[in-house]
Amino acid sequence: AQPNRARTDLAQLSARLTARDVWLTEMLHEHKVLTSHHISALAFTGHRTANRRLRELYFMGIVDSFRPLRTRGSAPEHYTLGKTGAELLAARAGTDLAATGWRKDTCARIAFSPTLDHTLGVNTLLTQLAATGHLPVWLAERSSTRLWGDWIRPDAYAHYGGGSQLLPFFVEYDTGSENLARVEAKLPGYAALASTTGTRTPVLIHTRSARREAALRHRLADSADQLGLLLATGNAQLSDPAGPAWLPLSNATAPSARLHLT
Repeated sequence: AQPNRARTDLAQLSARLTARDVWLTEMLHEHKVLTSHHISALAFTGHRTANRRLRELYFMGIVDSFRPLRTRGSAPEHYTLGKTGAELLAARAGTDLAATGWRKDTCARIAFSPTLDHTLGVNTLLTQLAATGHLPVWLAERSSTRLWGDWIRPDAYAHYGGGSQLLPFFVEYDTGSENLARVEAKLPGYAALASTTGTRTPVLIHTRSARREAALRHRLADSADQLGLLLATGNAQLSDPAGPAWLPLSNATAPSARLHLT
């Protein structure tokens, strides 16, 4: 059981919180839940150092946490935004706690959400890209929908690389729970967005298995080609999404070798 945490006055924390701590509150607000492994890979040089600081932030109320039950092995600690962390964000934005969307049951809602595995899958994929390359922009589904919800509801939007090698892209993280027709039905929205903005942003579809990827490629090839979409697929059986893991989808040519993002 977790020990009780003493109430921490927000003003007193100004001398104890680092820029990295503030960054973490922003990340948890944006992406809902990150594991200790995610946070360690993104912002620390070692897992032990990360765990020590996360424990300190937990007792300050900056973060909250839970650990899901697993039938085999043990899960890492999962971190969400704590009340004091939400108050910090509200103070920085000049607003109130309610405006952050934080509720006293936020951690429990995330822990028992039926979409938890999907959220973690998206965050794991983008963490792998950020940890092995440069990800200057990373928006979660909520922010992406706020920007482009009239056309699409991607699972994430990000920029990979930098300079002349900067690649903006949307992510569709496929767990196999949707039938192929429903995945295909998302493509016209991307085409409509491209037509409206005059910009064709690549769409990366990541699947759980090579078999599912092959089925999606077979189903989507004609539609993607007709709509003029820049689409590539990858799967979780390929260990490094920053490596040669992405296969462009085109009905005009035979599948080429898997490519790096940049």
